[in-house]
Amino acid sequence: MKPTLRLYDAIGTGVILTCTSGVMVSNQTGGTSCIQPQVEGVYIPLRNDYGLKDFQFSSPELELTQHFVGPKHRGAGATSGLDAGDADFIDDVLSRSGLSEAISVDRRQLSHSHEAWVHVVIKADESNDEDLAMFTGFGPYPRHGILTWANSD
Repeated sequence: MKPTLRLYDAIGTGVILTCTSGVMVSNQTGGTSCIQPQVEGVYIPLRNDYGLKDFQFSSPELELTQHFVGPKHRGAGATSGLDAGDADFIDDVLSRSGLSEAISVDRRQLSHSHEAWVHVVIKADESNDEDLAMFTGFGPYPRHGILTWANSD
C-alpha cells in the first residue's frame, strides 16, 4: 500500500499532476455523496491567497463551489459526470485565474469527472516566468491531472 495524502481539510484549488510518485492523493468529493477518489501523483495548490489587509480569502474554489451548490447541481456533486456547460464554466474560471495556457478540462473524461474532482489536461508549465510558476518541468506535455478543491458537503 502506497502512502496517501488526504486533502479532506485542504482549503483552496489545486491540481494533482498524475505521475509515478509513490504517493496516492485523495480528496473527499462529489458534494453530499462524499466520494473519496484517489490517484497517484503530486498535489500543487494553485491561485489561493489570503489578504492580510482585508482578511479575505481568494481562490477559484469560491466560484467552483458556487457553481456546484447552485441551481444546476444543488450540492449533489454531479456524480453522474459533467457536461459541456460545466466544462465551459470551469475553463472560464481557469482562464480568469490565469491558468488557461497551462490547464484545461479534459472533455474526453467528463463522464469520470464530478464536483471537486475534474479531469484536466496539463498543456504546459504553469507560467512563462519560472520564478513565479507553481510547477515546472513535469513534461512531456500534454499530460493528465485532476483539478480539485474542498468538497461542498
